Amino acid sequence: MTEKNIESEKAAQVADEPPGTNAVRHSVEDEEPPSLPIIKTGRNRIFASVPEESWNDWRWHFRNRITKVEELAKLVPLSAQEQRNVELVTKKYPLAITPYYLSLINFNDPDDPVRTQAIPSFREIACSGAGYEDPLEEKRHSVVPGLVHRYQDRVLMVLTDICPMLCRHCTRKREWHKGTWVRTTEEVKKMLEYIRLHDEVRDVILSGGDPLTLPTSRLEEIIAQLRQIEHVDIIRIGSRFPVVLPQRIDSELCDMLSQYGPIWLNTHFNHPHEVTPESARACERLVRAGVPVNNQSVLLRGVNDSVAIQTELCQRLLKIRVRPYYLFQCDSVRGTEYLHTPVETGIKIMEGMRGRTSGLAIPTYIIDLPQGGGKVPLLPQYIMARTKDEIVLRNCQGHVFHYHNPDGSNSNNNGKKVKARRPRSINRDGQLILPVGVVDENRAVVRS
Repeated sequence: MTEKNIESEKAAQVADEPPGTNAVRHSVEDEEPPSLPIIKTGRNRIFASVPEESWNDWRWHFRNRITKVEELAKLVPLSAQEQRNVELVTKKYPLAITPYYLSLINFNDPDDPVRTQAIPSFREIACSGAGYEDPLEEKRHSVVPGLVHRYQDRVLMVLTDICPMLCRHCTRKREWHKGTWVRTTEEVKKMLEYIRLHDEVRDVILSGGDPLTLPTSRLEEIIAQLRQIEHVDIIRIGSRFPVVLPQRIDSELCDMLSQYGPIWLNTHFNHPHEVTPESARACERLVRAGVPVNNQSVLLRGVNDSVAIQTELCQRLLKIRVRPYYLFQCDSVRGTEYLHTPVETGIKIMEGMRGRTSGLAIPTYIIDLPQGGGKVPLLPQYIMARTKDEIVLRNCQGHVFHYHNPDGSNSNNNGKKVKARRPRSINRDGQLILPVGVVDENRAVVRS
């Protein structure tokens, strides 16, 4: 049997039951996070008979993922027409939901935001001609199979296409029909060789699928080899396990990650209902293991496309020590059009959050441009006008301020010192606001 066939057989085993070993329990595993959210899971509605030991075992959840329409219909109230529609969708875009994540759905709400992300919609195939199979052109930027090198100082290692859940807005939805696979040892070796030969690469992102579907021992082999490359400063892991199957973040994984820092984990909370005691505990364990956690949301129609929802989400994330990092405009992926929002929606959300919650709670709104154009931040327009030595700005309250913009020399063309000027501000009614504060050539501090 060839190595490729052996690895394919291993991938099939991983898809059914990710292997792992028992480890000594981490000393802080049983400690509660300092501030758990009030939202509870709905486990007792449909999984009341599952023993506690099984419910806390991530392998049980993975083995018992809902992957067939008939399985889903036994747990979720679906009409006959809905069942037929889901069946049609899954012929092109498969279904996979963990019992844990299914338990978060409010089945009394047909527009429940968790349901929208997890359960196939007929709209996925109704307008399937729009969008791109590979909007970010990862294939074009793949320098060896599985290794994407788009930005000079970082690379993306796509280690598997296996995920605990198939999110309906997935960027790599094109991979779903290819079955389950894991990169072979030889393929990973070629990725590592490329990284060793390119000393401009200082940041390596492990992605998939979800790399945490790999056995912890296999993940450690890859991370250990990366850590031996002198010019690799940062290792990042992209995983939605803390959201859709937080039980995966166990002592074995955290103990391993703690040995190879700096490692960062970027996860993917999209709605406040996903911030549960279980997910809070998972993030707490990561942080205590020395792994900072960032969040990368996707702006989704009907899920999180309002100032109120985004503000609540980001504030809850800060409570569980997760930094709101990016809010992505939904990628132009074929089969996700019904979830897209206008760019103006995201800009209004950013504007609505600014000044109304901590700056720590405000992510950067990003478009990852089609055709491999890369990430571009989008911000509300606060600069209204500019002259040679002055910028006209508005703040989050709509007040207008004139800010002296120094040229860096502290002198004019005649060699005379420039006199500091006080900024002026005008409110929305055109009335002059007299500010009080310290003003000099380099900065203006205004308090009104």
